Amino acid sequence: MPQPATSGVALRAVTEPVDDVAALLEYASPARPLVALRRGDGVVGVGEALRLEFTGADRLAEAAAAWRAVTETATVVDPVHEPGSGLVALGAFAFADSSAEASVLIVPELVIGRRGPVSWVTRITSGASAASVAPIGQPTAIGERPRAILAAASLSREQYVELVRAVVARIREGEVEKVVMARDAVARIPAEADRRALLQELAEAYPDTLTFAVDGLIGASPETLVSVHAREASARVLAGSRARGAGTADDAAAATALATSTKDLDEHAFAVQSVLRALRPHARAVTASESPFTLKLANLWHLATDVEVELSEDASGLDLVAALHPTAAVAGSPTVDALRLIAELEPFDRGRYAGPVGWIDHDGDGEWVIALRCARIDDDGTLTAYAGAGIVADSDPDSELAETRMKFRPVADALR
Repeated sequence: MPQPATSGVALRAVTEPVDDVAALLEYASPARPLVALRRGDGVVGVGEALRLEFTGADRLAEAAAAWRAVTETATVVDPVHEPGSGLVALGAFAFADSSAEASVLIVPELVIGRRGPVSWVTRITSGASAASVAPIGQPTAIGERPRAILAAASLSREQYVELVRAVVARIREGEVEKVVMARDAVARIPAEADRRALLQELAEAYPDTLTFAVDGLIGASPETLVSVHAREASARVLAGSRARGAGTADDAAAATALATSTKDLDEHAFAVQSVLRALRPHARAVTASESPFTLKLANLWHLATDVEVELSEDASGLDLVAALHPTAAVAGSPTVDALRLIAELEPFDRGRYAGPVGWIDHDGDGEWVIALRCARIDDDGTLTAYAGAGIVADSDPDSELAETRMKFRPVADALR
């Protein structure tokens, strides 16, 4: 259950502009970074002014309600008026209703932010006292990157291939149309390692993704669940992928093969329709591009569709997150049947992998992505990475294994 959001806790957030903050990541905690960055812009949080935890099937709806309660009693002074200024919480939510891992919203004590030429600092305190105007502190150089090799955890490669075969058989029997089956991999890094070094590596390798760190979960996700600004929301649906080619001609051929693949186009259509159905109850209008386009990342091509939403009057970013999760891109279709199959066949708790991760402000605006290309780092330095593949009736088990290997690469390469 969530911690009470209105039990006498009244937050005061005071934002002020500051000189250009060139290297946001250097302000983050080396041991417990709290980060949401894209192309060097975004927010870094330090400390915890408020922490809210949620579990169970209603965790997202409860979080949306709790955040409304927090903002209704808060005092916000924000002359900057940029996405991420004012009162902000960063959050990460478990994938499954039954997950043992709690979902969290964390309001930092200090937020350092940047959007283009504008930089700011927000100080957040409890009670009516004015926020301190003390300096934000000096950035610290990012330490040496920890090195490790990922090893299969709950499923060996051979076991994953057999799992896919079993899932394909269930699909052909009509039990489900598509299901995303994941596997995990582990490594050990020094407990005292500077985790910002891994984030820096991910941010440099995948600049167009949201690089995030929330409560031990780090990653660089290419899949925006929803982005909300001034009552307008956008989402990007990614489903269907192909490895990049070694040369220019091979790369172009890979993109063409993906764009004409019946299997990948069907998988993508499932995902898009799932998103549209979820958003309509919270929107005045919803539009999507007529056909998917190929999105180029460092290691693979994705099929992508952009969706635009005009929010209804009472909807916030977290309401849309609650409506969208889980999408067909990370669960399957029909969703209820796919989730049942995942719970039955995957031999591990996904935790916050494939769950929503991002930030929300006092107006309900924010950016939320699906926690993909990610890893959980425990206090003792145990790192667990995750990767999944969308299985449909004509899936080839060896090809699906290869897809998960591609999706492990961002974390694996960051550790090399």
